[in-house]
This record gives sequence, C-alpha cells and structure tokens, in this order.
Amino acid sequence: MPVPSSPSPWRLSVAPMMDWTDRHCRYFHRLLTRQTRLYTEMVNAGAVLHGGTERHLRLNAEEHPVALQLGGNEPADLARAARLGAQWGYDEINLNCGCPSDRVQRGAFGARLMQTPQRVADCVKAMRDMVDRPVTVKHRIGIDQGQSYGFVRDFVGVVADAGCSVFIVHARNAWLQGLSPKENREIPPLRYALVHQLKADFPRLTVVINGGIATDAVVQQQLHLLDGVMVGRQAYHQPWWLARWDALYYANRSGPCAGASPLTREAVERAMVAYMEREAALHGTPWPHIARHMLGLRHSLPGARLWRQLWSDHRLKDRPAREVHALALRSYAARAGDSG
Repeated sequence: MPVPSSPSPWRLSVAPMMDWTDRHCRYFHRLLTRQTRLYTEMVNAGAVLHGGTERHLRLNAEEHPVALQLGGNEPADLARAARLGAQWGYDEINLNCGCPSDRVQRGAFGARLMQTPQRVADCVKAMRDMVDRPVTVKHRIGIDQGQSYGFVRDFVGVVADAGCSVFIVHARNAWLQGLSPKENREIPPLRYALVHQLKADFPRLTVVINGGIATDAVVQQQLHLLDGVMVGRQAYHQPWWLARWDALYYANRSGPCAGASPLTREAVERAMVAYMEREAALHGTPWPHIARHMLGLRHSLPGARLWRQLWSDHRLKDRPAREVHALALRSYAARAGDSG
C-alpha cells in the first residue's frame, strides 16, 4: 500500500500493557522501529502525585515518540499528573477509558468512565489547559453487553467538544462484571465496523483502531479506512514483526541500531546487553527485569526455546548479562546449526 508523504503520528503504535510496556520494554521496541509510537503502561495519577513521580515517569531519551497513559477520574489530579508528564518529556498524555479490571473499577476510572462522558470531557479539558502537547483518549466501543453504536458515538462527541482530537478505540465492549481482564481482551466480539463508522461521523478526528490485530494484511486493511493502528500482545510476543514496520508503513529502510545496514536480531540483542549494563551501573537494575521483554526476539526460529530458557534462568541472575548473552548465543547457534 502507498505510504502517505506525511503519515499521521499515530499511524502505528504499540499499546499500553500493564506490567509489560515499562521503559525497558519501550527501549527494546525502539531498537526495532524508529517511527512507531510507544505507550507507557497505565499509571495512576495519584501514584504519580504522591511520591512515585520518578519511579513512574522515568524514561529513556531514545524512546521518543512516547506517550504517558494516565488512569484517574479527578480533573485536578489528572491535570497535575499531565503537567509532570510533560515536564519529564512525554510527547502525548493519554487518558485510559478502557481498562475493565476490578481494581480500576473500584477507583471509578478506566472503562467505567465511559458511563460519564462529561466527566471525561472535564478531565480532558483540565489536562489540555495544563500541557502543550496532545491529550488523547483510549476507550472501548461499549460497556457490558450493550450493542448501541449511539453510546460510543455520543461519548466521542462529548469528549471531542472538550478539545480531544485523537481517539484510540479498542473495538470490543468492556464487560464490567463476570470477565477477567484477560477474558475482556478475548471474549467480547470485535466490531471493527463501529470504529469505521466513528471515522465517517467524525472525519476531522484522528481515529486509531486497537484489538485483535496480528498481521500486516489486517494493518494495511485498517489503514485504508482509519488514521492509525495500535497493536498490543502480538507486538510483545513476536517483536521482530516491528522490525518491518518502518519500511512498510513509513518508507524508512534502515534500522535504528544498525545505521544503514539491515537490522539483525544479533545487533538488537547486543544493544540490549549494553543497555542492561548501563541500567545496572546507573540504577542497579537487575538484568532479568530487562531481559524478560526480549524473550520473543527469536520466536519460531530453531534454537529459540533454549535461547529463551537461558535468558530466563533464575540460576544465572547473579552472573553478568554479557556472560549470559554469550551462553545463550552459543546454545542458540549450536541448536540452529543442528537444524541446518
């Protein structure tokens, strides 16, 4: 498919995923793609404000473009947290209106916010008044088993009137009762047509689709109809897919850690080892906290299972990352050679 001369900043993105898209994961993903927009895992605005600012907001300079996703329902708190996010250098502030977890529901935010669109509008306006960068919203297409398109249309209309121009739409309902967060990502049916209708009804808005997207064919199909595509777990479990995105969707033929040379898994792994050493020296970060994010790098290749086992072996956690890298690479090469 043709690549626009000036692609939307939201053309491709990796979804915010709790316990996964921390700064180490984002650094890894940025080695694979220069252009793709990255998101933090959801951060509670209260946690940012009350003693956890550096822990929650620290990021690597290499991560840009990167967005901070906030959770909360108090306009004043969200505005203050958004200001801190801007001060720390995030390129976008995103409000979570899609998480259905019990913990988030008890705080009356996440997907439950879709039931009070004016409250979301107030939150968006408060954040927009505080920062000079995009304030966006990520939401579902409905709540529980309601099928009305009017529900999500009216939600978007009210929030857009407050100045939000970018909506990232998970094309499933959020069931607030009876399903776990994992089941909420799988059981409610995908209804892409509702997202397409939102774009038709609000042509001036940037509409990005999320949910169940796992192949280039689907990405390309959705980009013909919408402004962007956000990919979640498929990007995490099979990260090498991201290495094609700059070329396919941004007409950028070189990889960020390989200069003008073709990007290789070996180059990415070496860069991650160097990053592990840097993090250990600067912050005392144990390398397993970082290595867990790259375990899918050699997905489906001969020797990948043994390579993955070595990088996740807790018995090696006290050895230097460079030694574990050498062990993993030798084992991988031997197994791959046996398969040749």
